[in-house]
Amino acid sequence: MTEETPGFDEKSQQPDVPSGVPADDAEPKAATPSAEEAAAPAGDSGPDAGLVAQLDQARTALTERTADLQRLQAEYQNYRRRVERDRIAVKEVAVVNLMTELLPVLDDVGRAREHGELVGGFKSVAESLESTVAKMGLQQFGKEGEPFDPTIHEALMHSYAPDVTETTCVAILQPGYRIGERTIRPARVAVAEPQPGAQPGKPAEEETEAAADEKETGGPQEG
Repeated sequence: MTEETPGFDEKSQQPDVPSGVPADDAEPKAATPSAEEAAAPAGDSGPDAGLVAQLDQARTALTERTADLQRLQAEYQNYRRRVERDRIAVKEVAVVNLMTELLPVLDDVGRAREHGELVGGFKSVAESLESTVAKMGLQQFGKEGEPFDPTIHEALMHSYAPDVTETTCVAILQPGYRIGERTIRPARVAVAEPQPGAQPGKPAEEETEAAADEKETGGPQEG
């Protein structure tokens, strides 16, 4: 038989732990991380990096949308200008076509006025017609004695005259008409040119006065 030592068993082999102290507290505690370290995620360079990236993306998108809006606005302004220009051009063409059709009527009115036949109700209608076409911009041109201009005159008759120093309109066969700067019919005229061999630039009146002076003095004075 084995002898048992009194007062010694398996429980007695464990070290004594002071009463009132938990066993877990006897182990060393790990260091507690600070609040800043807990808030910062691992591997992040800074807390505002994501916000900065989002702000850059928003700025880029805003710049692109602003450029698109400016381009669209410019296209719309160009479209409005083209529409307005086309509208004015169509109106001018319509007015020119209408006035061209009325020119024979205006010629008849002019001939009737020259012959003294523009009287009574016909005179009132004619004046109303002339007033209406004038409000629409129709202007008559062409006068006797003005220099011949091939851009606005059409010469139907030609002659020579001693009292002109340049090609001159001596008769208006049909008046010309224009709307603004646009000529819709040139003035049809009879023109006269200076006599061949006449001294250019010396009016006939001056020649007549010189001849009269020579006659009074008995001839040209000798130096």
